[in-house]
Amino acid sequence: MTPDSTSLQPLAGSVILVTGASRGIGRSIAGRLLAEGARVIGTSTRALSATEALPGVEYVAVDFADSSQLETFARFVAELPRLDACINNAGINRIKPLAEVTTPDFEVLMRVDLEAPFALCRAAAGVMTRCGGGRIVNVASIWSVVTKANRSLYSTAKTGLVGLTRALAAGLGAAGILVNSVSPGFVLTDLTRQSLSTEEIAQLSSQIPCRRMADPSEIAELVAFLAGPRNTYITGQNLVIDGGFTIV
Repeated sequence: MTPDSTSLQPLAGSVILVTGASRGIGRSIAGRLLAEGARVIGTSTRALSATEALPGVEYVAVDFADSSQLETFARFVAELPRLDACINNAGINRIKPLAEVTTPDFEVLMRVDLEAPFALCRAAAGVMTRCGGGRIVNVASIWSVVTKANRSLYSTAKTGLVGLTRALAAGLGAAGILVNSVSPGFVLTDLTRQSLSTEEIAQLSSQIPCRRMADPSEIAELVAFLAGPRNTYITGQNLVIDGGFTIV
């Protein structure tokens, strides 16, 4: 039997927002959603050239560190005629000892990693409520579950994002909106390869029960499930996808 088109493209006709869709996990998520038939609106911090952009994604340049740009983009989202899923993936990290963390450090990281998802969840929920339901997936981190020194900023923001996820799930379920977070562990993105040596990647991988870092496509697979019609009852959960790193 030949599978029908709906089984091959379960998101056909869906409109999905993916923030931070120009590279890494976000780019992989956007590509996975396109393959399932979705119309993908993606964000990047700047305008992309034709060679940089992922073909098929409708990119909007917005820097969430700029509060005025965030506010303008949130209004854009709130005015969309339809939005089936919102994937809050964009984020930044600053690893510093507590004594070196400045107020500007705190403000910019919280704006990008927590305030922006909050604003976009609020905007998206309004559209989804009008349309009869939807899905929100917030990309958090294993550092919302475990932590280590010098990650006070990132752990604070990502733990807050998981808390936001639970609260929204409780409040939006009656409107048919399912809200979950995904917490990736170490992911072998292009940035990881640029930032770490082969030896450093091997050393980190040795600490993971699966003995390797995740491929971005593995994170995208989970997000695509949670963001689509195959997820009918999972809400308010923080799904850790880390090859077992946080259990040892």
